[in-house]
Amino acid sequence: MNSAVTDVLIIGCGDIGERVARLERSEGRAVAGLVRSQGSARRLRAAGIQPITADLDDPASLNNFPVKDAVVYYFAPPPDAGVTDPRLEAFVASMTPSNLPQRIVLIGTTGVYGDCRGEWVTEDRPPNPQVDRARRRLAAETTLQAWSKKSAVPIVILRVPGIYGPGYLPEKRLRAGEPVLREEESPYSNRIHADDLARICLAAARHVRPSLLYNVSDGHPTTMTDFFLRVADVLGIPRPPAVSLEEARRRLGEGMLSYLAESKRIDNRRMREELGVELMYPDLAAGLASCFKRCG
Repeated sequence: MNSAVTDVLIIGCGDIGERVARLERSEGRAVAGLVRSQGSARRLRAAGIQPITADLDDPASLNNFPVKDAVVYYFAPPPDAGVTDPRLEAFVASMTPSNLPQRIVLIGTTGVYGDCRGEWVTEDRPPNPQVDRARRRLAAETTLQAWSKKSAVPIVILRVPGIYGPGYLPEKRLRAGEPVLREEESPYSNRIHADDLARICLAAARHVRPSLLYNVSDGHPTTMTDFFLRVADVLGIPRPPAVSLEEARRRLGEGMLSYLAESKRIDNRRMREELGVELMYPDLAAGLASCFKRCG
């Protein structure tokens, strides 16, 4: 285990983690990231991030994990099965009273609200997860909150919807000609640009007295069908065929159908007013234009 002191520790250092790391390093902070493999370690070193080798699925590897006084960004997903998050449980159990972070910022999901029938949703709405992937995320929130109360380490939970940006567009699905739901039957969906999400993470880490929960979104929900159609237009490829909900149940996979079963509009007022983040991409039109410039 690497015991070097670090200012910032990113657990789950994928694309969003690397975006956050770039912002932190631009402000002069030393950033470390958890990795399991040597290949991932090389990737982080190339990005100027100190790799720390450990495995959230092997609690013994987390002994003496260097978190003291660091800002921890916890972006690691739960396992793919079950209704709990043993990875986060292992992480919080590994920390001792003499080795505690300054703050933890957790990326969760707006999926914990379940189906809201298209209503606007604030952080005051009780969670009602309806699929196991959302139940795992809510379990992670609950675990971290209980640990925070016991340890007195402040935490911030960011409930995040669909992330889009360069590398996140559903190009493969669209080029395959997979169908979308007819516009009039399509549920509301919410999203945030990857660059804005990284900036929001920093704002949550910096705020003197943040709230426990923030909904994260651009505040301009559209239907899921509208999103797919706009992406197709930006990529310059044919729009996908539209089918009825009855036909979609026969043709679409279980995962996509579970997303189509939920409709909500995420209110981002608390995020904007308290964290003071001015979004670079406040709507889908602005965000997709940026993707086109980068991808073109």
